[in-house]
Amino acid sequence: MSAALTAEEEVHYQRQMVMPDWGRTGQERLKAARVLVVGAGGLGSPVLQYLGAAGVGTIGIADYDFVEVSNLHRQVIHRLADLDSPKTASAAAALRAANPHIEVVEHFSPVNEENAAGLIAGYDLVADCTDNFATRDALHAACLAQRKVLVSGAAQIADGTVTTFAAFRPGDGNPCFRCLYPDVLTPALTPPCSEIGVAGPVLAVIGGLQAMEVLKEIIGGAGSLSGTILVYDGWQADLRRMRLDRRPGCPHCAGAAGGAGTAETAYPPVTGG
Repeated sequence: MSAALTAEEEVHYQRQMVMPDWGRTGQERLKAARVLVVGAGGLGSPVLQYLGAAGVGTIGIADYDFVEVSNLHRQVIHRLADLDSPKTASAAAALRAANPHIEVVEHFSPVNEENAAGLIAGYDLVADCTDNFATRDALHAACLAQRKVLVSGAAQIADGTVTTFAAFRPGDGNPCFRCLYPDVLTPALTPPCSEIGVAGPVLAVIGGLQAMEVLKEIIGGAGSLSGTILVYDGWQADLRRMRLDRRPGCPHCAGAAGGAGTAETAYPPVTGG
């Protein structure tokens, strides 16, 4: 796909291109970018919609689930007419209908340690919108090995987090996923949303923040969220920043001396809604 903008695209994206920190150069970078969104559920819905609307040239959607009626209160990219359809197909159809200037690639497949590396190989950046620790761990390991930025969002009940993992960048301020979670989290520590619930608007907040971080990483010129976790409390309408340094001796990113993985004793959410 050529990065040169057509006359139709200039009209389509005018309201964002007029921003000084975005401009034509930023829009052309978006058009040339290839982003993989893993998970087309509660978080994937707003992330996909905003990346597609902003003009990311090629968007991959990876998911292995089907649309159910219990999804619809929060997974807003899907509709009643999409029930029993693969979420990849439903989400892809919505993106194509909203923006004819982008390419959408469907990956109807589970993502695990066996296929994660091959799946992300064709993309520049990955957005993690998944709902379990094993998939997140495999996805991060593949991104770290291929030196690709991973923008991660999570939410449960009325809380959510967003951060960026880019531990291939130098410095203690660029930790990896396992600096935050040095031990494998068991299902008992990460109950699914079907058991504990999740508020749809919280996913919209976290998904919007996550999409913005993806766009920033592509456009450039703005600070990365690597080394910082944004923590949102929906009930209290509170958004705070939590510093995350490399964990000393981390075997996954060979972290040098740095701070502890987190100052909190409770684990941030790892589910994606």
